[in-house]
Amino acid sequence: MAYIQGFLSRISDLLLCRWTCRHCCQKCYESSCCQSSEDEVEILGPFPAQTPPWLIASRSSDKDGDSVHTSSDVPLTPRTNSPDRRCSSSDTSKSTYSLTRRISSLESRRPSSPLIDIKPIEFGVFSAKKEPIQPSVLRRTYTPDDYFRKFEPRLYSLDSNGDDVDFLTDEEILSKYQLGMLHFSTQYDLLHNHLTVRVIEARDLPPPISHDGARQDMAHSNPYVKICLLPDQKNSKQTGVKRKTQKPVFEERYTFEIPFLEAQRRTLLLTVVDFDKFSRHCVIGKVSVPLCEVDLVKGGHWWKALIPSSQNEVELGELLLSLNYLPSAGRLNVDVIRAKQLLQTDVSQGSDPFVKIQLVHGLKLVKTKKTSFLRGTIDPFYNESFSFKVPQEELENASLVFTVFGHNMKSSNDFIGRIVIGQYSSGPSESNHWRRMLNTHRTAVEQWHSLRSRAECDRVSPASLEAT
Repeated sequence: MAYIQGFLSRISDLLLCRWTCRHCCQKCYESSCCQSSEDEVEILGPFPAQTPPWLIASRSSDKDGDSVHTSSDVPLTPRTNSPDRRCSSSDTSKSTYSLTRRISSLESRRPSSPLIDIKPIEFGVFSAKKEPIQPSVLRRTYTPDDYFRKFEPRLYSLDSNGDDVDFLTDEEILSKYQLGMLHFSTQYDLLHNHLTVRVIEARDLPPPISHDGARQDMAHSNPYVKICLLPDQKNSKQTGVKRKTQKPVFEERYTFEIPFLEAQRRTLLLTVVDFDKFSRHCVIGKVSVPLCEVDLVKGGHWWKALIPSSQNEVELGELLLSLNYLPSAGRLNVDVIRAKQLLQTDVSQGSDPFVKIQLVHGLKLVKTKKTSFLRGTIDPFYNESFSFKVPQEELENASLVFTVFGHNMKSSNDFIGRIVIGQYSSGPSESNHWRRMLNTHRTAVEQWHSLRSRAECDRVSPASLEAT
């Protein structure tokens, strides 16, 4: 009989192996048999940080349902299998029945997910000797100087010049800047794939500004309008000049050949300019309209208030040139092809522009040639060729000065713009054109150049000082 009781006891130990201590292989829910100290509790095994709820429920159900089972059935101290142990048969049968019932209830309540063998973790009640370690968040400390350095006072200033005019109405813009208003319309033709811009009139334009910056209240402006589709500012149109008026009526139409989808990506820019024969033309104001925000097919009319432009003066125009050098003949060939959007020098007839080409060797003027002048246009086509004799050993010291004038029968010609190409180039674009020609002999090299003022060329190029 004692042999059967010992066998049943071993079977119960094996069935409860999941809750046994690894070191002594004895039943122990609290692992008190292997506890190193009274203040520190450490349990090894695949247990969660807290006791599973199904295990707690099973303990409470066993206490309520089985009054015979006591805490002595699950001892908290290590168990020894000594032969002196005595146990009655009735106690053995009751404990075996209670153990079987508990195992079946635990198996039914146990989660179905498999247990994962993880590294031993610590949980339970922390003593005063061991404190939980929490991850620390690294935070940068800011001094008052660093904090206030992030602010930009100009953004919070009431008098800031960087106000966004998109949030202002036309009346507010007009009262703030007092630059007048512009009346225009747009219409897209799907049949011919072109955009028509109609410049109708303007009103309440400010009086012109004299050369010293003081406003002349009794004078009148000579306004005209330049039209372009951003970002392409080169292919622009220009209305005629209206003489001595602050309320000009233009009534002019201009057509841009552009696909419909491309037109929706552009921005219509209208710039009102004051013509001045004796000085640089002055920009009065501008109006910009993103074409994606309007119904191009339906079209429409708008009165828009003018806003200030960052470009105070109008560009002088552009010149298309072609250079070609023949080393065997020692000839430098120059083709003046065309110009566009030249500065208008005559109020009524536009301009009569021509181009003067001067060869400067070192700091000495050698040769001068000029094209014919074309009447009443600011977009002349010349297609004229010129040839200069320049030996190859002297080519590196040569400079070409191109000056555009407006022909005037009654007085001296009106200066429009100038560029210098060669040894003393007037800018990086001119230097690049000259370098390309030197690297590709016997091949014509074309390039557009933006005209510069006489003072700018004289400041950067000694060859410009020798030209007339």
